[in-house]
Amino acid sequence: MSKKTAVLKEPVELNDDVELVESVAGEMVALTGQITQACKRVPPLWPLKNFVAVNPFMGLADQSFATACSTMRRVAHADILSPLSFYRQHLESLRIIDADLQTAIDESRELLIASLGEPVAHTFTIAYLKDAVRSAAPEGRNRLPEDAMLSVSEVFDSVRDTNWSRFIVEECSKWCGAYYDQGQSAWRMPWRSLPPYAGWKQAAVLDQTPEIMGLPGFRDKIAELPAEPLQAIETVLNRLEVPANKVEEFLHHELMTLSGWSAYVQYLAREKGLYGTEDDSLVQLLAIRLAYDYALYALHPDPQFRDAWQTKVVARSKKPIGARDNAVTLDLMTRYVLQQAFERGFQRDLVNRLAISNQLTIPGRKDEPRKAVQAAFCIDVRSEVYRRNLEVVSPAIETIGFAGFFAFFIEYIQIGHQHGSAQCPVLFTPKFRVRETVKNASAEEVDDILSKRIRRKLVDKAWRSFKTSAVSCFPFVETTGLMYGAKLITDTFGITRTVVKPSVDGFDQAVAKRTAPKIEFEKRSLGMGADPTETGIVTTAQVDAAATALGAMALTSNFARLVALCGHGSTTVNNPYASGLDCGACGGHTGEANVRVGAAIFNHPDIRAGLAERGIVIPDDTWFIGVLHDTCTDDLRIYDEDLIPASHQKDVEQLRIWLEKASHATRKERSDSLGISTKTPGIMDEQVRVRSRDWAQVRPEWALANNAAFIAAPRERTKNLNLGGRSFLHNYHSEADPEKAVLELIMIAPMVVANWINMQYYGSTVNNERFGSGNKVLHNVIGTVGVLQGNGGDLQVGLPIQSVHDGQQAMHEPLRLNVFIEASQEEMNRIIEKHENVRQLLDNQWLHLFQIAEEGKRYFRYNGNLSWQAVN
Repeated sequence: MSKKTAVLKEPVELNDDVELVESVAGEMVALTGQITQACKRVPPLWPLKNFVAVNPFMGLADQSFATACSTMRRVAHADILSPLSFYRQHLESLRIIDADLQTAIDESRELLIASLGEPVAHTFTIAYLKDAVRSAAPEGRNRLPEDAMLSVSEVFDSVRDTNWSRFIVEECSKWCGAYYDQGQSAWRMPWRSLPPYAGWKQAAVLDQTPEIMGLPGFRDKIAELPAEPLQAIETVLNRLEVPANKVEEFLHHELMTLSGWSAYVQYLAREKGLYGTEDDSLVQLLAIRLAYDYALYALHPDPQFRDAWQTKVVARSKKPIGARDNAVTLDLMTRYVLQQAFERGFQRDLVNRLAISNQLTIPGRKDEPRKAVQAAFCIDVRSEVYRRNLEVVSPAIETIGFAGFFAFFIEYIQIGHQHGSAQCPVLFTPKFRVRETVKNASAEEVDDILSKRIRRKLVDKAWRSFKTSAVSCFPFVETTGLMYGAKLITDTFGITRTVVKPSVDGFDQAVAKRTAPKIEFEKRSLGMGADPTETGIVTTAQVDAAATALGAMALTSNFARLVALCGHGSTTVNNPYASGLDCGACGGHTGEANVRVGAAIFNHPDIRAGLAERGIVIPDDTWFIGVLHDTCTDDLRIYDEDLIPASHQKDVEQLRIWLEKASHATRKERSDSLGISTKTPGIMDEQVRVRSRDWAQVRPEWALANNAAFIAAPRERTKNLNLGGRSFLHNYHSEADPEKAVLELIMIAPMVVANWINMQYYGSTVNNERFGSGNKVLHNVIGTVGVLQGNGGDLQVGLPIQSVHDGQQAMHEPLRLNVFIEASQEEMNRIIEKHENVRQLLDNQWLHLFQIAEEGKRYFRYNGNLSWQAVN
């Protein structure tokens, strides 16, 4: 790489040497491309306010799963496969049988030959795999591969037995926590108005901490670096002599040493990109991280360290990427084949159960009586348990599975706010802004409620500042501590909530019960002194949205008297990850806004008239209601009861009875996994409910733990099966989808989101230290954006260990998602070929796809490259 710096602010004299100009410019373009590619490897991390599960390996989707296992070991020093003891356990329990092992070996043969060479590859037999899991400690499992990428600080630490790597992470994390703080800190840092790198550089030349810790001259070295982050990165790479063919991996490794904050900054850049704004904050964070390595390298010229750097990084980097390290590679390939076998075992069992169930299924009668209730639930795996129990309560109930935002792409703006929550999957942006209002309130009353809420929040903010101020916090405790005694007792015993729900904070109790979404289109101010803005949905757009939702649910005829749109959320206290228990399809929020908006739209006479013109006739005696399923307590709340006509009051009362029975049955089914031994009605129910109010409870519910399958088919294919809360269930009727638009939407949205969730749980289970967030008991919230483990270190990613482990055993089985779709291979191939991101997920085995054929009696596996193979 050229020692000359390109694209400088000052003129550079090149003596009219055109070739040199082109060379320098070309190298900068190449470097920019490598930086961009390294940044793309980093997955986004959503903040705590709307935490959603993300595939931690999504940046490696262009690589096969097997290659990514090697890449993460080499670049991130992270293992993404389970230990051999895990597979031994499942061999002994016969979850993995010999046929699964042989299938996995046969399917992996070409990969084994490419990775290990033909002689070693042919030693992979059933006997070898069984011997490997019994030994549980093959050479290479606990060490990095020879070509593992290292940072300057890691090499220095290995030579000098120091802890500079940890110190650098602490310093970067401290800076990011202050810079990206969202209002938690009492004092704001003075450089927030500057871009990240510029602000850090100004602070760093004043900060004596590195020099106090043993790095004299640090501030001078930082001052030498260029003011532009791209030029600073080039300067560092040149000084460190990183070979051009290893720049991308080196930069990727640097970002992974600060993986949490890198992921959060990636989220910020992604959000801006959705609205057409470019953001290079991650490049700037990379420059900050490299600057520390630059200073450490420049200020320690001793031969021992420099020789180690040359040997471990520069010289080793000249080998081809992935150069064979047989001990490590053998261990990796052994566990990869065992993972394949483990997944084949699950697939074998599920395919057999589905096939047998559908062979025994008696086709429904065409003259079946009209259903009393149709309940549409989110596809979330928790809904599978509730739907099954609700269907058992009465044959007059039909349940439907659909993404929990119900195809209403809205931003919901609460009273007193100028911006709202995006109530749709994070893959999309809201199309409409819907504001909260107070039912039956005059304009004057609404204004009075708004001003009262704002005043209360300002007073509360001032009071919190007084309680936490460095000056007043100790006198506060001394003088008012006893006043909080009663509240402390009631909070401890779960009688009261530790904090008020944000959605009703600042409202009188009577007002909170009257709040509702306002869907009529209008233009008005959203706050005191704010400019008017458009909210609501015009009638034609409401008709479009309603038709899309009903068509996607295949609910265009045979309507029941009562149709319930059942969203979900979760009620917990003292839980930074509370939003992670809410609806992912609603962007990490509850589905309340969506079901209330949907019910209001479907019940409106003008919308029904518009739907009738499109061939969707909703009977006059059909009424839609919005319902919210609390997945922590399994209680369901019906909204807007004051709007339910007298003609449907008895229907709703009957639904309440059915819901209570289904809720009890669901709580009983979940009670064992929650450690509740009693099954006595009432006592058991209350023990489940109290978990939602217990501020010491680290496992209020299991959320989506143990998810393993996604099934898009008519409900008849799964209705007779207990899927154990492990399957996302999406209703899909191919014959009702002539253009296959619904099929395409399922494969590019819910299937991808389910893959994100599945891989988040996978990563948090197999390697919680790197892809999870550790022990929830030790969490400290920083800047309201995320958590630290203890009082320092990197921002934590993924799920807490308590979300996937009960303290004795893992509650999630790390399986890649198994997708079953009842549609033709030709149509699915067309969609796979059209969408590159979907093809990468499938061809690179980040998830497994199966076709359901012949009404659930035959199954075919997608083998990559648009080819399929029969599996039963």
